[in-house]
Amino acid sequence: MELQKLKNGHHHDFQHLEEGESPEREEFLPHKSDGGKTPQFTDFEGKTSFGMSVFNLSNAIMGSGILGLSYAMSNTGIILFLVLLTCIAVLSTYSVHLLLRCAGVVGIRAYEQLGKRAFGHPGKILAALVITLHNIGAMSSYLFIVKYELPLVIQAFLGLHNSSGEWFLNGNYLIVIVSICVILPLALMKQLGYLGYTSGFSLTCMVFFLISVIYKKFNIPCPYDGFTNHTAANVSIDGECEAKYFTINPQTAYTVPILAFAFVCHPEVLPIYTELRNPTKRRMQAIANVSILGMFVMYLLTAIFGYLTFYLNTEAELLHTYSKVDPLDTLILCVRVAVLVAVTLTVPVVLFPIRRALLQLLFPDKPFHWVRHISIALCLLFVVNLLVIFVPNIRDIFGIIGATSAPSLIFILPGLFYIRIVSTEQEPMNSRPKIQAACFTALGFIFMSMSLTFIVLDWVYGENRSGGGH
Repeated sequence: MELQKLKNGHHHDFQHLEEGESPEREEFLPHKSDGGKTPQFTDFEGKTSFGMSVFNLSNAIMGSGILGLSYAMSNTGIILFLVLLTCIAVLSTYSVHLLLRCAGVVGIRAYEQLGKRAFGHPGKILAALVITLHNIGAMSSYLFIVKYELPLVIQAFLGLHNSSGEWFLNGNYLIVIVSICVILPLALMKQLGYLGYTSGFSLTCMVFFLISVIYKKFNIPCPYDGFTNHTAANVSIDGECEAKYFTINPQTAYTVPILAFAFVCHPEVLPIYTELRNPTKRRMQAIANVSILGMFVMYLLTAIFGYLTFYLNTEAELLHTYSKVDPLDTLILCVRVAVLVAVTLTVPVVLFPIRRALLQLLFPDKPFHWVRHISIALCLLFVVNLLVIFVPNIRDIFGIIGATSAPSLIFILPGLFYIRIVSTEQEPMNSRPKIQAACFTALGFIFMSMSLTFIVLDWVYGENRSGGGH
């Protein structure tokens, strides 16, 4: 739901808050409830249920990075992977807590407005820019999957061994068709809450993917005959089918940023909070906790069973590993279709925060209007389609953007917002919560440095090992 509609009829409430007349109003502080009426935000009355909000946030978390988690486990071992994934899930939950705490203090449920409250107009521009670039990068990565996977799936279902040049096997045509026929109608929904149904279906597709991975573990023998690898010597490697519980190798360090960005959902947290029925910090935190826990379980099971199927032969993209066993496996073809459906249905959810950020920058005081709502969606999809079609190395560019925007959204900005927005009278700078937020922000800069370093190393050595979790 765009913030301009949220402001319609309530603009004066925001105006007082932004001018600093009443930085803390009791109805915005859930923890001060005396057990009476549940504290409510006065900016907008949401109507989205708890379950639909969980579906939307879970869908926002779920990225294409799930296909690379088995490879990550093969480079860390089961125990180290479990420790890292648990730590990142806990840190992501804490990050959401910081955002909700800031929103509760000032009564603002917009990422960009929190930036304005913390750092003035430059903070608002920075927050909007980071969200826009990060989510455009995510949309591009999803459409790249459609562009390269959908023609192969169609080709396999038709029984063709080589592309015969028909238009329906051209990825560029296919992403335009998918964008117009599927993504655009969903992106034109007036409220993000309406996408709860498609988000639920998207998650169902990924559950089917997980069930198939588990099923294949017990149907593909190891070592398996007929598996084509780069060298015949690999067939007889000692311990090829032995699980490693703790592994350190040159690839291990690359898995840390991948896992660090596996739970990116922060641009969507506040829009979902805005539309939540009976919104309180505790209720929204519960939605975040359930969503992150659900994705944690799905990530862990996918990684374990994918790894225990192929062990040392696990590739960076799990579905490609299955295809090398049997390129025409009907189940795997259905799984690829399910993954394509899932990433396609995620695009509209990712688009909503970009539109909200642009409306905050360009039309901050305007009420909701369908012309602006539709025009921005059309322009965004048009730009992303152009990028995916005409810029073949766009993923490298967005790799750099993702390495800076993801840690900013998860670690740096929530920590800085908390330090700036929560007053020193309420929590001094030497208090434990403020020190934790400062350390959390520093951790974000560390992850950013690691990611950028690995991307530069990839460019120098011509490898591709630092793919993002989204």
